[in-house]
Amino acid sequence: MFILDDLLFRPFVGIIDALHTIALDELYDLEGLEDELKENQLLYELGERSEEEYEREKERLEEEIEIAREVHEELASGRVEIKS
Repeated sequence: MFILDDLLFRPFVGIIDALHTIALDELYDLEGLEDELKENQLLYELGERSEEEYEREKERLEEEIEIAREVHEELASGRVEIKS
């Protein structure tokens, strides 16, 4: 029975794990968030964004970047896994 489980079930777990990793990479796009942070700074410097808007957006983006870094660290260390 265990051999049958390994032959039939394990490939699907591997595929799901790969899809899970890809989804987390897309959801927590670190480079995209850092680009948004730079864009926010540029818009503020050009006068197209008020200081209040700039600070609010900067705070939001910094929080998202921190979360994205944590997720990417967990992915790199292999701590994020799908339980079977």
